[in-house]
Amino acid sequence: MTGAIVAGGRSTRFGEVDKAVAPLAGTPMIRRVADRLAGVDDPIDPGSDRASGGEAVVRDLVINCRADQRPTIEEAMDGYPLAVRYAVDEEPDQGPMAGIRNACRGASGEYVAVVACDMPFVDPTLIERLHERAIGHEGSVPRIDDRWFQTTQAVYRADPMAAACDRMLAAGKRKIVEALSELEYVVLDGEEIRAVTSERTFENLNTREDLASARERIDGNGA
Repeated sequence: MTGAIVAGGRSTRFGEVDKAVAPLAGTPMIRRVADRLAGVDDPIDPGSDRASGGEAVVRDLVINCRADQRPTIEEAMDGYPLAVRYAVDEEPDQGPMAGIRNACRGASGEYVAVVACDMPFVDPTLIERLHERAIGHEGSVPRIDDRWFQTTQAVYRADPMAAACDRMLAAGKRKIVEALSELEYVVLDGEEIRAVTSERTFENLNTREDLASARERIDGNGA
């Protein structure tokens, strides 16, 4: 399985700085996401045991971004323990569906674990469970109770997902759930998710206030 981090958005709610490389307790946010997938992040809940010195849950990494982001992201990823490739948006600002499609095209694995760059507490154990559940299907997507699908923390079979995204984009559709309608996928419900992790795995940092709150959690060692 390839890990894929989607980072091509404009971060309009975050301010002037690209949130993908915004420092979170001294580490660029995208690097924290990547380190979780590699099993080498700080021991912060959820998934602290796995993230702290655990085994990688992906074999390599592909990062989707705009061309103007690549230099600073490459700097942030310097020394990463897994192979890293870049899936640069030929047409920027097409939305997360296009980013996922490009990441899927750049993946070396049959399956792709997609995570947004602003989810620094992604639980590697959940990613592993999603991969297990996706085998034999075209995707595995979390959904807490009757709320929205967590399409930017999910596992997809790379080729079918890229093709589905192509069809939806050609039809002028931008919502990732519309691409899901083209796939044969399984859903991890709230009960199964809570058996392995907490909803904190889906926490995304959209604003400076979110970043400050996350920093406090890290400084407090997950308290």
